[in-house]
Amino acid sequence: MSKFNKSKLINIFSDLGTRLITPDENLLAIIETEHHYNAWFTADSVLHAVKAIGGMLNNKELGLWLDSYDFDENEPAKKVGLILAGNIPLVGFHDVLCVLITGNYALIKASSQDARLIKGVLEILTTIAPHFKKQYNFVERLTDFDAVIATGSNNTSRYFEYYFGKVPNIIRKNRSSIAVICGDETAEQLYQLGHDIFDYFGLGCRNVSKLLVPKGYNFNFFFESIEVYNDIINHNKYNNNYFYNKSIYLVNSDKHLDNNFLLLKEDTRLASPLGVLYFEYYDDLNAAKSKLVEESERIQCIVSAIPLETNNQVVDFGQSQQPALWDYADGVDTMQFLTAN
Repeated sequence: MSKFNKSKLINIFSDLGTRLITPDENLLAIIETEHHYNAWFTADSVLHAVKAIGGMLNNKELGLWLDSYDFDENEPAKKVGLILAGNIPLVGFHDVLCVLITGNYALIKASSQDARLIKGVLEILTTIAPHFKKQYNFVERLTDFDAVIATGSNNTSRYFEYYFGKVPNIIRKNRSSIAVICGDETAEQLYQLGHDIFDYFGLGCRNVSKLLVPKGYNFNFFFESIEVYNDIINHNKYNNNYFYNKSIYLVNSDKHLDNNFLLLKEDTRLASPLGVLYFEYYDDLNAAKSKLVEESERIQCIVSAIPLETNNQVVDFGQSQQPALWDYADGVDTMQFLTAN
């Protein structure tokens, strides 16, 4: 498979990480102009995503991650088709990383929302290790592939299953994230929860779209703790979503809470509209855990300080958009898939 041994790979990708943490002029130019192509990709959001990936690509974490897998150098490289999402900046990078670092060939169908950014990052990689130029190609349509990793919606997943069902595949559907509140959280914890809600404007599957709160929970302290995020309402597209949903609730006389930049609505559903955070009361912790089990196939991650026994990943407040290399989307081990098939 790979031309490089694990030690060399760690050095290459940790070098990439360093360069992402301190972007050069070319990457900064992309970061600062992405909003012209996608209004959600503000310079701050894109820089945050780039630096988050840079921080993930360090010697220690790369070593821990790669130690869990065996690479067969005699195994021929597979052509892996990648259909990338584009809801938040560089959301598909981890799939590309997994294909490249295992020595396989990536056929990348990038989202139109994110193509310039991921191309820019890969160009930096190839200045570090030119060999990687031979391991990927951007394509408009997937053909001649040995395996597929496709990320989309519940609707597109049916299309993916039809077209790619005859080859080894990972097909991802809609997922959302949820926070479990006990009522004893500090102002700092709730402030950190604000990152889980508002980072990338709430567009990611790892963004919290729903709260489970104890019966009788008073939201005043929650609102006070997240007030610092009120500047989000000045983003035109977020503002439009917020006021659209607010008008619907007012016209329909739907009961809701409002702090002038976020709407809270009691609802049994998991995925809330932009500008809205659903919540649901629970009687006791066992009831909350039952809800998590019920929704497990639709949950990406759970944010809570409460010890929870669950099949889903549980992270502390403020950590939902800070996944480690081994925090795989939908809990499916991409590296195992690539090295075992």
